[in-house]
Amino acid sequence: MINWDSIDTVMLDMDGTLLDLHFDNYFWLDHLPQRYAQIHNVDLATAHAKLKADIHQYEGTLQWYCLEFWSKALDVDIPSLKEEVKHKIQIRPHVGEFLQRLRNAGKKVLLVTNAHPQSLSLKMQVTQIDQWLDVIISSHEFNEPKESQKFWQELQTREQFDPERTLFIDDTVRILDSAKLFGIKHLLGIHQPDSQKERRMEQYPAIHHFDEIMPSAN
Repeated sequence: MINWDSIDTVMLDMDGTLLDLHFDNYFWLDHLPQRYAQIHNVDLATAHAKLKADIHQYEGTLQWYCLEFWSKALDVDIPSLKEEVKHKIQIRPHVGEFLQRLRNAGKKVLLVTNAHPQSLSLKMQVTQIDQWLDVIISSHEFNEPKESQKFWQELQTREQFDPERTLFIDDTVRILDSAKLFGIKHLLGIHQPDSQKERRMEQYPAIHHFDEIMPSAN
């Protein structure tokens, strides 16, 4: 699936790609509604309805990923609530070995995420995957999400990567579409980003786990 001789740079999404998306889905769909209901003294059904309506309208925008925005909009301390369930943050299978193999093969390894810096910091603290990464980029640094062409332009200006020799792996179709439009040649999806929910990605070549594309050990 991957000809490693034709790739110099590997860009990896975080949530749903390197880390199990179950943490994020559990937080936004279960923990936050429960805590919102407690904090604002409303019933759980009301909390679910409000959060679903509020969050859905911002999907794919930078606000959708911004913890400061949601803390203010919902009048709750989102980072503190995430701390309450940080034990659910998990690395996906074979990630450590895959990242180590990439480093050993001389590839430049970038984490490229829409996650807010506060969320990113918590996840690095828990997983320590930053030990295998050359560069960590949050789209908030550019004030543009990965869905935007401006994000990729800013990223190329900063990192000087060759799109023809770059592999980008992400679990979200609209973001892979954005990378494709920019000209990144090698694109790969993730079939089941949340370990608790079955899903297949049909729009792009995709893997279940990184052992399917592991670079050779030598």
